[in-house]
Amino acid sequence: MRKIIYIQPIVFLLLLLSLAACKKEEYAIPDPVSELTNDVIKRTLGPNIVGLPIEFAYAMAIPGAKGKLVAAQVEASIAGATGTFLENKSYFTRTNGADSGVTIGSPSINDGKFTRVSYTVDTTAATLRYFYIIPEEARGTAVSFTFTATSSDGKTASYKMGPYNISKMAIKRNIAVSNNNNAYISIEDMAVYNSTTAVANAGKIDLVYLFRATPAAFTHALVSPAADVLYLPGVTLPVGVNRSTKTRKVFNLQDRNLAQLQFGIYIDDKDFQEINLSDAPNYALGLRAEAGTWVETMDGKYRAYIFVNSVNANGSAVISMLRYTL
Repeated sequence: MRKIIYIQPIVFLLLLLSLAACKKEEYAIPDPVSELTNDVIKRTLGPNIVGLPIEFAYAMAIPGAKGKLVAAQVEASIAGATGTFLENKSYFTRTNGADSGVTIGSPSINDGKFTRVSYTVDTTAATLRYFYIIPEEARGTAVSFTFTATSSDGKTASYKMGPYNISKMAIKRNIAVSNNNNAYISIEDMAVYNSTTAVANAGKIDLVYLFRATPAAFTHALVSPAADVLYLPGVTLPVGVNRSTKTRKVFNLQDRNLAQLQFGIYIDDKDFQEINLSDAPNYALGLRAEAGTWVETMDGKYRAYIFVNSVNANGSAVISMLRYTL
């Protein structure tokens, strides 16, 4: 028996409208570049931290009939710190995904807020990398950039980027700690001291690193000097080291700036502002590689996140730290 399918008029109308909407649009060839033009993308992700770079890719091009590129510059609203530079190589990506650079200009020159490159080869297109090292003067403020290309016909093209907020956080990476040696950690100084130098800095010692093979739950630990002696077995504290520091152990929080690995996780200022450590203990036991500890100092002046980069069964570790001033 033949089956008859009945479509209500309103449904049929909707089908027609749907088919009309799916009509393929005609492809239009993009307008060719007729003048000097430029574009910029920001390559770095995450919070902008003093001492670390903000990286951009600056592309510029001019039709061959109009001339060639002769110079490129970047003006920052706040002069970059030492290490700021504009690449004198133009980068392209090979078929295998690797970046490849071709030298097209002289090394960049910094002049206050300006960073400049002069071209030394004839070229009509280039993409330069700009690395801005965030200076201390920018902490807690914002910074903007103006990218400018100049061609041989006297024309210029500019592109503005920002403003970008600069974090209040401070960062210190790859601090070596060891049991009964470099074990006394200062959040304020973002440094570690031994039993001798800790005496001179006693008022700033917030945590003691120690390692105990037994019990099995202890292993690597960060313990407040004022914690119960149960958590400081065999430790004789230097004179004056007595602060009580709040700590909270966490796992799976591998901040990329601290881990320096492939993780896409970032801690920012807001995390420090919102975390509540009021009921946190003053010790963190059983730490391992890629674990972390939130910290708040006894005077309420600083919060920090301490990341464990690596551990060693001989009683040592490497840690990195983000510090936020409250």
